[in-house]
Amino acid sequence: MTDDGEPVDGDAYARPEGVFGSFEPREPEPVYTAPPPTIPPTIPPAQRATFGRPAGAAEFAPQPGERISPRRGVVATPVPPGSSEVFGRTPRGTEGFDPIPGTRLAPTGRSPESPWWKPDAIRDPWRDPGSPSWLGRPAVLSAGQLSQVDPFQDEEFSEPDEAAATPSESSDENPAGSRRVTVGRFGLSSLIVAIVIAVVAGAVGGGAGYWLYGRAHGVLHNKDVSLSKVDAPANRPPGSIADIVRRVGPAVVSIDVSTSDVQGTGSGVVIDKTGYILTNNHVVSAAATSGTLRVTFTTGDSVTAKIVGRDPQTDLAVVKVDYDKLTVATLGDSSKLAQGDPVIAIGSPLGLRNTVTAGIVSALDRPVPVSGDESDTNAVLDAIQTDAAINPGNSGGALVDAAGAVVGINSAIASVSGSSSGQPGNVGIGFAIPIDEARTIAEELIKSGKAVHASIGLNGSAVSDGSRQGAYVAQVIPGGGADKAGIKAGDVVTVADSTLITSAAALTVVVQKHKPGDVIRVRYYRGSTPVDVDVALGSS
Repeated sequence: MTDDGEPVDGDAYARPEGVFGSFEPREPEPVYTAPPPTIPPTIPPAQRATFGRPAGAAEFAPQPGERISPRRGVVATPVPPGSSEVFGRTPRGTEGFDPIPGTRLAPTGRSPESPWWKPDAIRDPWRDPGSPSWLGRPAVLSAGQLSQVDPFQDEEFSEPDEAAATPSESSDENPAGSRRVTVGRFGLSSLIVAIVIAVVAGAVGGGAGYWLYGRAHGVLHNKDVSLSKVDAPANRPPGSIADIVRRVGPAVVSIDVSTSDVQGTGSGVVIDKTGYILTNNHVVSAAATSGTLRVTFTTGDSVTAKIVGRDPQTDLAVVKVDYDKLTVATLGDSSKLAQGDPVIAIGSPLGLRNTVTAGIVSALDRPVPVSGDESDTNAVLDAIQTDAAINPGNSGGALVDAAGAVVGINSAIASVSGSSSGQPGNVGIGFAIPIDEARTIAEELIKSGKAVHASIGLNGSAVSDGSRQGAYVAQVIPGGGADKAGIKAGDVVTVADSTLITSAAALTVVVQKHKPGDVIRVRYYRGSTPVDVDVALGSS
């Protein structure tokens, strides 16, 4: 709006013309007219008889549409005499209920039921759970009360004055309701009586304890006891396990391997008086490039060792020590072993040196592929199976026959698949390298530091057609013995050197028993046609 009251162009909130001051007054509202009265509905007689008021109950419920006043026609129903007698006030309880029957509080006008209650117990705030609580003043004793309490008081309090001995009239004004307490005097006579009682009680107790101790000592102990002793020596005839361990045990050593990444313990067998020790390749392979080897003997002496040679294809190795107190093991003939022969395993299982376990030869010529983590071992053993307990750390140790000769080098164990510990342990199935094979490899390693093996020149796997098993030829090495004999990939070898072949591992075991240049007879199937050929073995 302008100063002259004229609307500004575009002013959406300007007053209407003719209106000065406030907004235009509203239109007057029409006069309210009440609606016609509602005609009560007609209620069927059946419903009236069911839901209507009982006869003579005019004020039982309001009429339809009627409002009930909050206090209209309220009449208190009289209390039945029985309830009034049980829950009502007693004739004397005009100011409240009487105490519950059996309580120690007595109604006003009567004496307390217990002599331990004072006459004003009903007004004691400590006996009223509804009374407020507060902290009062500290307890104060007069000089007279101090003389009664302390028998060793100072002389100036020995004679209380009359004012202190007389109850004070102002004591009733104490807000805490304190009262004088009379304490008995503990005199010299009482002290003497107490000392006498303590001495008598101690003497009686000590005598009873001495008597009980003597009785118990006589029942549980006997100074004249003498236990029996057998003087006969233990029976350890020649050929017993104890005799074998006495002779062979010192020739088995413990080998500790230490590198920046690996710490482990294995076993070994002394095979020559100049210090050569036969063990497994997987025991010492971690220290082949870096690390140290330390050999510990049964005497407790420990010396360093050096690797002479390793053969990952047979899992054998030779190390050498400089030590002049060697016990050399006697090497036996593993070809003369029979299933069921007793054998003894000696080594350091789980790092426990000089451990001996016993069992039998469970099986012979068992093809066992072995390979280990952190080792380059990739071998197939023509193993001696035994149930003598063998655990990690036994590797490289001796398997000894009943004559005390070493017939095998403990090398591997079977483990149950799905083991949660991740560490294999003894399950009664252990494997040892026959000493006949180990002796040949050890001699080659000592002479040249390496071993040479025969090779047929193929790679395969186990296969079966449901009735026959064999070694499936997956790959033929060009120029190898199998290639020159006409064997091709896809053929299945079933017989080699008069030995039934049931897997590629079994074929490897047969080949390893020969030397490079030997010729063996092989039968293989191409489709359903059998073919017999002679294969000249190469070297690897």
